[in-house]
Amino acid sequence: MNGGGIMASAATGAMSSLLAKLAELLGEDCYQHQMQRGTRREVAFLRDELSSMNVLLERLADAAAAAPLDPQTREWRDQVREMSYDVEDCVDEYMGQLRRRSGGGGGGVVGLVLDYVSRVREMVSRRGIAEQIQELRARVVEAGHRRKRYKIDAAASPSGAGVVPVDRRLPALYAELGGLVGVHGPRDELVRLLDDGEERIKVVSVVGAGGLGKTTLANQVYRNIGDRFDCKSFVSLSQNPDIGMILRAMLRQVKKDEPELTGSGDTEQLINELRDFLQDKRYLIVIDDVWSTQAWKIIKCAFSENTCGSRIIVTTRIGTVAKSCSSPDCDLVYELKALSEDHSKMLFFRRIFGSEDKCPHQLKEVSVEIVKKCGGLPLAIITMASLLTTKSDIREQWMKVCSSIGFGLEKNSDVEEMNMIISLSYNDLPHHLRTCLLYMSMFPEDYVIKRDYLVRRWIAEGFIKVFGGRTLEEEGECYFNELINRSLIQAVDFQYDGRVYACRVHDLILDLIVSKAVEGNFVTIVTDKRQVLRPQGKVHRLSSDCTNAENMLTCSKAVAHVRSLNMFRYSERMPPLLNFRALRVLDLDGNEDLESCYLEDIGKLFQLRYLRIRASNNITLPEQIGELQLLVILDLLNCYDTSELPASIDKLRNLKWLLAHRVNLPNGVGNMQALEYVSLVVVDYTTPVTALQELGSLTKLRSLGLDWRISGAHKDKMAYTDNLVSSLGKLGTSNLRCLTLISPWSLNFLLDSWSPPPHHLQELTIKGWCLRKIPAWMASLANLTYLDIEVEVVQETLRILADFPVLQFLKSYSNAADPQERCLVVGDNGFRCLKKLNFVH
Repeated sequence: MNGGGIMASAATGAMSSLLAKLAELLGEDCYQHQMQRGTRREVAFLRDELSSMNVLLERLADAAAAAPLDPQTREWRDQVREMSYDVEDCVDEYMGQLRRRSGGGGGGVVGLVLDYVSRVREMVSRRGIAEQIQELRARVVEAGHRRKRYKIDAAASPSGAGVVPVDRRLPALYAELGGLVGVHGPRDELVRLLDDGEERIKVVSVVGAGGLGKTTLANQVYRNIGDRFDCKSFVSLSQNPDIGMILRAMLRQVKKDEPELTGSGDTEQLINELRDFLQDKRYLIVIDDVWSTQAWKIIKCAFSENTCGSRIIVTTRIGTVAKSCSSPDCDLVYELKALSEDHSKMLFFRRIFGSEDKCPHQLKEVSVEIVKKCGGLPLAIITMASLLTTKSDIREQWMKVCSSIGFGLEKNSDVEEMNMIISLSYNDLPHHLRTCLLYMSMFPEDYVIKRDYLVRRWIAEGFIKVFGGRTLEEEGECYFNELINRSLIQAVDFQYDGRVYACRVHDLILDLIVSKAVEGNFVTIVTDKRQVLRPQGKVHRLSSDCTNAENMLTCSKAVAHVRSLNMFRYSERMPPLLNFRALRVLDLDGNEDLESCYLEDIGKLFQLRYLRIRASNNITLPEQIGELQLLVILDLLNCYDTSELPASIDKLRNLKWLLAHRVNLPNGVGNMQALEYVSLVVVDYTTPVTALQELGSLTKLRSLGLDWRISGAHKDKMAYTDNLVSSLGKLGTSNLRCLTLISPWSLNFLLDSWSPPPHHLQELTIKGWCLRKIPAWMASLANLTYLDIEVEVVQETLRILADFPVLQFLKSYSNAADPQERCLVVGDNGFRCLKKLNFVH
């Protein structure tokens, strides 16, 4: 987590992060001189053997996406993945011991005694770890033997021959209009886009999630207007299309009256033949289910740029592919929406009963609930309807089906068929995005997940690898956006600049990823609503939304190896934290009954990287939190009654995120040089002035939120304001990008005192006190995109605000007393990039 090269993966277990740690052990001087020679040899052996196995695990993941692995190969894969977790646990414990030893026991006689006791304990512990390493070495050797014995490498190689799969889109191609619901409006809208009299060739892309009905829609348009064209073709692509076969199919269809002329040649010859044939024709081409821009770039070479009114329809699940394919001059991307609630119910009842009127009374309520869970996805509605036709009209059976949606439990051939279609999008993801998507199975059904919160969780788990100079957060947002782009998660809220702020997972996608996550022992889920989803081996990531005694008992027996714990409801039956020795991520979410005493042993969780607490009562963190030397993220944003942090907080030298709701600025904050995000901390007269001075030394700080409570009637006010201005000046020349200042007292001392100006600042909030004018230094903020400020707005103020070159969001207040200043004018060139304005006048 401390470097861009450390990653964890659902495909390889802990293998990638483990290899990075083994390399660190062998390469860092701080570890080298403490390791015995024999231990170094064992570590080097483990690194070499596991590196080879890691590559094979990735190849097996790709092979499994194409076809199921045989049981023997699957068993080997699962055992090696489990072994990787065990090896990493041992390595983490060993590295922790080396780090603690290098810290020493302090000075004086007491320090010498403590150091001696510590060394004795470590000698005993090291013998135990040495024995563990020997046992793990034997397991690695045996896994290597079984790899050769069972020819596992052959299973990861693509097969040269096989059965050609049935195209699962065939039913959509032959669906009759009378059996469809909600297709008329989209069909007519798409026809209007195509049939506008334009003579130049036009490409319209239809984009939407798998199962939304893109193929059905394109086929209905194809049938509706196809006869208006000289020739037409409808071809469907696979994720790895045979371009030559696609081009030959197009040739056969457009040359239906002269089939003897089609068939031979390589890709270039086929493209030339198509271009020659289509150059003076008015043609309609549908290219269904395009997965990559590369495939489109080759296929589009076959289309002559004529002025005969030709039209091309492309369907895809991927937003960037849709934009790449559509006509660039008019950006013709049609985003297919989910069915409305009325259309969803109509389709559901028609498939089962013929109409809603014929639905038995006892099934009405549960039917509506099932339809809601389908989220307007036609494929899901039809699949659920087909499943329910096999059930009797007993309400309890239908309730069981309803409860199973999103939990991967209910199965029949129709559900499996639907999952195969939805799985195409999952299988098309690179390994790192599969892992990030599977991780979202830890969140409950319909949970709204904020982007930044999710990215921080991914970072803590080690799922993100940085490229091209981006930060971990920026790379994580790219991952998030790509899952949105591929229609695998749904955007539910947007920021001022158009970025997605929060998302949710469609119940049918959740059903798929829960099934895969549990099958691969990636996540274990315990809830009151249903049975425990028991893992295949040790529990690694535990999501608990449960107070049920029996389920909690099952959960409590398997926590020794849990690395990530998400507790959505606190239960007194939950095992004590001391039992979670391997914990890296602890998220106590929505725990109204959580007591501070539950956190007493948190200082013993030496591997903890992430701690988030969301509680409605006053939570006091113990002093032992300073022992968490690997902690990177501390999130107390939803602990509204927590106002003090323990004095030991300044020992957290690796902490990057300190997120809270009005806690006092820690004394000794200057020791926390890794800090990048701090919000919202209080500065009042109990805050040592030295803490404000030290704030300026945090050169990595990117975001700072201060609640300034220094009033004007105190003898020390000048010392506080001078030190704040000084620290802000230092931060402004470093990495500060976002600043929030909230105060019920005057902030006018900031008007002309910030020097040099913070040229890198992108977001600025100053509220609580109305400034009498815009600060002079603000005029030079060329990178400012977000501004929320309380200021007396007059014409001159508005002129300065309007000149910000990239400002996208402005929230301001006008308190002008002069009636003549209540009529404010913006010039033609003002606010060139503004997207959202909230102006109280």
